[in-house]
Amino acid sequence: MRVQRKLMLYADREDAGRRLAEELRGRVTSDAVILGLPRGGVPVAAEVAAQLGARLDVIIVRKLGLPSQPELGLGAVGENGVRVINQSLVDSTGISADELAAIEQRERAEVTLRARRFRVDRPAVALAGHPVVLVDDGIATGSTMLAACLVARAREAERVVVAVPVAARAGLSRVRAVADEVVCPHTPRLFVGVGQWYHDFRQTTDQEVIAVLAQ
Repeated sequence: MRVQRKLMLYADREDAGRRLAEELRGRVTSDAVILGLPRGGVPVAAEVAAQLGARLDVIIVRKLGLPSQPELGLGAVGENGVRVINQSLVDSTGISADELAAIEQRERAEVTLRARRFRVDRPAVALAGHPVVLVDDGIATGSTMLAACLVARAREAERVVVAVPVAARAGLSRVRAVADEVVCPHTPRLFVGVGQWYHDFRQTTDQEVIAVLAQ
């Protein structure tokens, strides 16, 4: 238990968002749009937007998880038909093309469903000509955030900033290759999963995301 306490960096996602906002203060302009990755990235993004006085929306992406280990992202899909594949992981797991295609089809349907569910009757916030800040509660493999970057670029964002409270070094390196700027205060050498760095990492529900966006 002592080791676990030593590893924890944040009380919860709201705490992480407030502290991340301080890292971003003065680095993004007032016309920036803060985009949270559902579900866990939305409470973090909401605090960032509140602290910086910026607009808030979601950016819908879905991890292509290995069936036997769903947290392992083989890639990701997102709005605007975006697709990112971590080929080295795909090769190492031995998953077949048909299996990967089935996962992708299921997750693409989920992207469409969640876009409707989370935004309800509101249109997506326009990104064209605006800097955007993509926020999640952390980065492991980086596939989901990579997809989010590509979605933002497809929607003609002026500049893409990735901001996360904590990240695995390898995953963050992949994201740096596609983002204009990356803000991440903690990149631990030993990284098992995002949840190890939070005292409270309970699952964020769809209803919580909808409520945050409605505010």
